[in-house]
Amino acid sequence: QVQLVESGGGLVQTGESLRLSCIASGFPFITYSRTWYRQAPGKERELVASLSRDGDNINYADSVKGRFTISGGIAKNTVYLQMNNLRPEDTAVYYCNFQRGANNFWGKGTLVTVSS
Repeated sequence: QVQLVESGGGLVQTGESLRLSCIASGFPFITYSRTWYRQAPGKERELVASLSRDGDNINYADSVKGRFTISGGIAKNTVYLQMNNLRPEDTAVYYCNFQRGANNFWGKGTLVTVSS
C-alpha cells in the first residue's frame, strides 16, 4: 500500500522556523524524484522545492529561495523541508510528492500557519 506521511507543520510566528518531514512506503521510492508543494487558501497548488532522483538537481520557487532547504534521507524514502524566516505568505498546506513517469504519489498534507 502506497503511503506518504507528512509531519512537522504547525503554528509559528513570523521569522521562526519549521522542519517538515515526509516518509514514503509501499513502492520503489529509490528511483523517484521528491518534491514539496503547497496550497494556500483560495490559491492553486504550487511547487516549493524539488529534488531529483539522484539528488543532484535541486530547484526552488523564487519566493522561498534562501529561506527553505529541501533534502532527502540516505534511504531515499524520506524528504525534508527546512523552512527558515517564515512569513505569513508561507501559510499553506504543504504536500510531499514522489514522482516517476506516470506514477505520481501524494501525501495528505501538513498545515503550516505563520502569524504576523
